[in-house]
Amino acid sequence: KPGPSLETPYNGCLPNGDRGRRKSRFALYRRPKSNGVRASTVHVISTPQASKAISSRGQHSISFTLSRNQTIVVEYTHDKDTDMFQIGRSTESPIDFVVTDTISGNQGEETPITQSTISRFACRIVCDRSAPYTARIFAAGFDSSKNIFLGEKAAKWKNPDGHMDGLTTNGVLVMHPKGGFTEESKPGVWREISVCGDVYTLRETRSAQQRGKLVENETNILQDGSLVDLCGATLLWRTADGLCQTPTQKHIEALRQEINAARPQCPVGLNTLAFPSINRKDVVEEKQPWAYLTCGHVHGYHNWGHRTDAEANERECPMCRTIGPYVPLWLGCEAGFYVDAGPPTHALSPCGHVCSEKSAKYWSQIPLPHGTHAFHAACPFCATQLTGEESCVKLIFQGPVD
Repeated sequence: KPGPSLETPYNGCLPNGDRGRRKSRFALYRRPKSNGVRASTVHVISTPQASKAISSRGQHSISFTLSRNQTIVVEYTHDKDTDMFQIGRSTESPIDFVVTDTISGNQGEETPITQSTISRFACRIVCDRSAPYTARIFAAGFDSSKNIFLGEKAAKWKNPDGHMDGLTTNGVLVMHPKGGFTEESKPGVWREISVCGDVYTLRETRSAQQRGKLVENETNILQDGSLVDLCGATLLWRTADGLCQTPTQKHIEALRQEINAARPQCPVGLNTLAFPSINRKDVVEEKQPWAYLTCGHVHGYHNWGHRTDAEANERECPMCRTIGPYVPLWLGCEAGFYVDAGPPTHALSPCGHVCSEKSAKYWSQIPLPHGTHAFHAACPFCATQLTGEESCVKLIFQGPVD
């Protein structure tokens, strides 16, 4: 049985390949020895030296700097019942899963990344070591000195029960879908998770000083299909049970071969079309299917039908005269993004990734954070912002005429 996993919006692997702790999919397994921690002693400190003395004792700690002469340090002690996994941009050893800013598929690998907005130590996931292996998410991760520092300018506060809490600069946002991750699921509401794991409504902008309102009836427990946004990368959480219900890589490959075995043809050139192998690079092949994304008619590649130079990607479909984008089709091969095992009948617009109808319709209604306060639907396979009225189109293949 697989462990739970975190997935990023790349179609099978990172553009430059999966390596070590930097990969497109990260599976969590029970550690040989627990490394979880829980809050224990609280210290109120008035000098930087005293703060440094506590934070250098080799134990995990979170420091809340209230002013130049007052810091509250919460020491953490070992918790034998949990495992901790840390996620962030840093390549230092405390980070288990290294994430970098997602470049959407329509920008290409040459696109320079402006200064990253993902925190070096972005968040941590704490999993129970015994069934049902509940996983909880917390903002911020412990650095190489086992510390989390919330400086004077960070949003922080004392709760009514006396314990300190805070938010990271750009925040850790979570959305749990309603009804789990199935073909019947609906989008949930995006929330912000605090350093101590409480749930808040979103701030006015991503890094605003004022926190949102506490949402008391919601928790930081990750569910199958939960989305985690780190301000630059969005991760999909899949549980072990959920992954058992999803199509396998083998199933998706069988669907690809089934489409190709039906020998779809270009209705104009009458040449046979074929989806390329899942393992190839994103280089368009000669037999690759292309589609008009307004009407869904599938053709082979042709270099005519342009409307104007200003709209280089706008073409007129020779079958129905509908005008719209004309793009190569790519099979979505990351199985974890599928909500069902249906045949790949729909293409997402404007990228041309093909998946099942219910998967396409699910992702076209999910608002993903973009920038500091915008949200838009995006392709799960390449992170391209979806466009068009429906964001996806049913493909119309023509079978062989013989």
